[in-house]
Amino acid sequence: MPDIHIERNHTLGIAGAREVARQWVQQVEEDYGLECTYTEGKTCDVAQFSRPGIDGTVEVTASTFKLEATLGFLFSSFSEQIEQKISRNLDELLDAPNGGTRFA
Repeated sequence: MPDIHIERNHTLGIAGAREVARQWVQQVEEDYGLECTYTEGKTCDVAQFSRPGIDGTVEVTASTFKLEATLGFLFSSFSEQIEQKISRNLDELLDAPNGGTRFA
């Protein structure tokens, strides 16, 4: 069972959702040193991310984002703060004009 589970509905369609997801991936790579891969599918894309102490996925569809992450022992005591920051960043990307162009 993941330590962090975030799900958001949106109305961006798959093209807009991909743009937001790629911005999110770029942000976490730069800000947190996560290694990410992004795979486009026909109806669902998957971004996988990892670094020592955290790994997870973001599933992107035409109407939803679903993030699940598993935290290692050292990060597990901060799971609530980590989840709040990820939620805030994703919400800001989804609420930004043109599908999202700003970061927290």
